[in-house]
Amino acid sequence: MAFEYAPAPESRSIVDIKPSYGLFIDGEFVDGRGTSFKTVNPATEETLAEIAEASDADVDLAVRAARRAFRGWSRMSGKERAKYLFRIARIIQERARELAVLESIDNGKPIKESRDVDVPVVAAHFFYYAGWADKLEHAGLGPDPQPLGVAGQVIPWNFPLLMLAWKVAPALACGNTVVLKPAETTPLTALLFAEICQQADLPPGVVNIVTGAGSTGQAVVSHPDVDKVAFTGSTAVGKAIARAIAGTDKKATLELGGKAANIVFDDAPIDQAVEGIVGGIFFNQGHVCCAGSRLLVQESVADEVLGRLKRRMGTLRVGDPLDKNTDIGAINSAEQLARIRELSDIGEAEGAERWAPACDLPSSGFWFPPTVFTGVTQAHRIAREEVFGPVLSVLTFRTPAEAIEKANNTPYGLSAGVWTEKGSRILHMASQLRAGVVWANTFNKFDPASPFGGYKESGYGREGGRQGLAAYLKGADA
Repeated sequence: MAFEYAPAPESRSIVDIKPSYGLFIDGEFVDGRGTSFKTVNPATEETLAEIAEASDADVDLAVRAARRAFRGWSRMSGKERAKYLFRIARIIQERARELAVLESIDNGKPIKESRDVDVPVVAAHFFYYAGWADKLEHAGLGPDPQPLGVAGQVIPWNFPLLMLAWKVAPALACGNTVVLKPAETTPLTALLFAEICQQADLPPGVVNIVTGAGSTGQAVVSHPDVDKVAFTGSTAVGKAIARAIAGTDKKATLELGGKAANIVFDDAPIDQAVEGIVGGIFFNQGHVCCAGSRLLVQESVADEVLGRLKRRMGTLRVGDPLDKNTDIGAINSAEQLARIRELSDIGEAEGAERWAPACDLPSSGFWFPPTVFTGVTQAHRIAREEVFGPVLSVLTFRTPAEAIEKANNTPYGLSAGVWTEKGSRILHMASQLRAGVVWANTFNKFDPASPFGGYKESGYGREGGRQGLAAYLKGADA
């Protein structure tokens, strides 16, 4: 089947997108004091809404509201806090289709991913941490765990609602209050979540949402009354945040970039591995910090794996994110598309061989076909730098030791994958790979009970699981 553009038959009418949105502070939507900016549909480039940009004064109002709310929220019993989290989780399930469609329109990801992965996992995180809210003393984090205070949270554009859940749910379960800044290109599901907080009768000020660009995030992170900083995004911004809060009492978790190695041995189930490779790099258009963007395949099966991979890529469909048959949606922004094109052109100029299935991409919107580079060495920039798009670099190895050396030869350390039928080899590789998460015979699988985070320039701290509670409690080791 040819790689093709898939038109969308489904209407977006189930989502009521307002022409403009304000900030969510102290339980109410208010006008921002800064200018406004547009959020666009990356599949069509049409303007979806005008979004208020929070000024420093707006951020200060949000932090003050969170501090006032903290007094009551932190003293509330864990059982009572859990009721609110359970209520939010159930409302997310009830409004799942609305959230999924809005996420796909604003982000560009295929509806089957936002519907079947993102939104269900979002609800699962709130259910999971609701269960912990009245059991914190049994989490192994001290006999009398206490919340930190006000959490300043800055989330990225690749998984807007999911990253919100990863941060907001454990913070609230532990008794903290939140000031959250969504990415400027994908603010809409965060603002819909604010409506869900109202619907759940969450006390005013417990969750505050301020929209804007980098300056707004900087104001949140650097505010003197923020006790905890949680950031997911680029390594460069993460380093800047670490410098900004150095010498302060602020606690921080940073989940940053990645350049994961997906390692396929000669005894791996090839068809299963190919599906894992496709899911590892083309899921969410490759806009995944833990994407398997480096394929390390054993030389003896390299030709077979590559042949099957290309055949599988030829069946993928690129098109409107609202079509349930679409496999690959739109790139999130013109800026990100330019970055992907730049690094792909550099890869070709440096001597790697570029291949993509033949296709006609739409004339409007931001699109890039799934692409594979062969003949890649560790010196190529596409093998070293995070492309953050549907671009796969293929390298080969002969021995497990060589695979380990190549996989670890990166400044990042977020994730890795191992494909083999030998359990002993899986355990050996997992013990040697310097990555926060190592998947065996699968890739990109997440569960609220499982911690996630990286090493080296991929950041520090863990989100998810019991470890995710530690990041929001005094004296606990995250």
